[in-house]
Amino acid sequence: MVAFRGTDTSGRTSGLLLRCVLYSLLALGLMIVDKRYDHLGKIRRLLSVVAYPVEIAVASPFQGWDWFRDSVTTRGALRADKTRLEAELRMAEFRLQRYEALEAESQRLRALRDSTAGVTDKFVIGDIMNLDLDAFRERVMVDKGAGDGVFVGQAVVDAGGVFGQVARVGQLTSEVILISDAAHAIPVQINRNGLRTVAVGTGEVGRLKLPYLPTSADVVAGDLLVTSGLGGGFPAGYPVGTVAEVRRDPAQSLADVTVKPAAALDRSRELMFVWLKPQAAELPPMPASPAASAKAAPTPVIPKPPAKSPPKPNTT
Repeated sequence: MVAFRGTDTSGRTSGLLLRCVLYSLLALGLMIVDKRYDHLGKIRRLLSVVAYPVEIAVASPFQGWDWFRDSVTTRGALRADKTRLEAELRMAEFRLQRYEALEAESQRLRALRDSTAGVTDKFVIGDIMNLDLDAFRERVMVDKGAGDGVFVGQAVVDAGGVFGQVARVGQLTSEVILISDAAHAIPVQINRNGLRTVAVGTGEVGRLKLPYLPTSADVVAGDLLVTSGLGGGFPAGYPVGTVAEVRRDPAQSLADVTVKPAAALDRSRELMFVWLKPQAAELPPMPASPAASAKAAPTPVIPKPPAKSPPKPNTT
């Protein structure tokens, strides 16, 4: 009450309280008018323009300090950031290599599946567990066995072509003999002209031989060899290799033909055991011979006409 009351020379209460009430009512009225009609918007915008330099002046010291603190980063902080980024880069490179390996594996499995389309009714993919590659044996151990239906003599292929055959079967694993093994032979056919022969292993992973072709045989470097299908072990028309070199010695009766296998015998990691589709389709019935038809068909009975009596001689 002391702030709003006073005594003038006449002894009356001063008009301080009255002026406070009037100003309050005026402010309330201005707020109502501004709320309803927005007459003071232009004034506020002008005041914001005037106050902007003041805001910049007040905020500049703080912004300048933040910029200075970020600019003068210590060498230890930079080294820590460098170490962290290098670790993240190594981890990213490791993951990228893993993704590339998975992509390559997916492509190999897709190639295996596509290469046997139309040839097999069933197939099983196995991974190579162990290698036994030397001058006398070309064998690999695969993690599929009798429990998966694998049997001795079964055809084994990879994404490139014929890989080998099952030589021995266990319950969980099986041993596959490569086509390059010196004890293995496979019937083949030259795709260009249909000439049939036998490809045998040499004991070297990247080389086969065609030892039974005469020097006059029509075979040239670059010819594709495919399985002939004889013997029933492998499907007909499956890639075996490509003729790499042909040597003809006039003093010899047989040509020296070297073949490069189509399968990646020293690089494949996944192999496919295939079950072949039955090749012998049901033959249509053969037409019967004329003699058999004559025997089988009933002979129609044709009635004979009655015999005519000889004409009587004319006695007159």
